Amino acid sequence: MTTYLEFIGNHVILVTGLFASFFLLVFTELQSKARGVTSVGPQEAVKLINADAAVVDFRNAEAFSRGHIVNARNVPHDELDDELEKVTRLKSKDNPIVAVCDAGITSSKVVGRLRKAGLQNVYGLKGGMNAWTEASLPVVQARKTQKSKSKKKSKSDKQNKN
Repeated sequence: MTTYLEFIGNHVILVTGLFASFFLLVFTELQSKARGVTSVGPQEAVKLINADAAVVDFRNAEAFSRGHIVNARNVPHDELDDELEKVTRLKSKDNPIVAVCDAGITSSKVVGRLRKAGLQNVYGLKGGMNAWTEASLPVVQARKTQKSKSKKKSKSDKQNKN
C-alpha cells in the first residue's frame, strides 16, 4: 500500500490525469443515457437487423443509390417532417429501428427526434455508412428504376428509326 501512495506522491500529474479521464468518461456516458440517444456499432446493428429491425437511411437519394444496407428504406433527412408518419409505421411494437447516415452525426439527431415522437426502440448507427463499409459489411447499390430504363429504351428506339 505504501508503494501506491509513494507512486501517487511522485506522479501527481499523471494520477490526476487518470482520474480526470475516468470521470470524464463516466460523465459522458451518463449524459448520453440521460438524453436517451442510443448508438450501436455495425456489429450490434447486424444483430438488430437479424432480429427484424427496420433500417432507415436518412441520406439523400444520390448517396443512397451509391450504396446502402440491404432492405434499407430511404427517407432523406430534410424530408423527415413530411415522412415522420411513414417512419413510425415501419416500427411494430417490438421491432427496433436502426437510423443510418453518412458519419453517424445526423442519425443521432434523428434518433432524438424519433424518440420525442414516441418511438423508444430507435438506434443510430455509430459511424454511419462509413463505419459500415469499413467493417466490410454488405452494401447494395440501387437498381435503375423502370422509368430510367424506359427513357433509355425510347432514346435508342428514336435513334434506330433515324
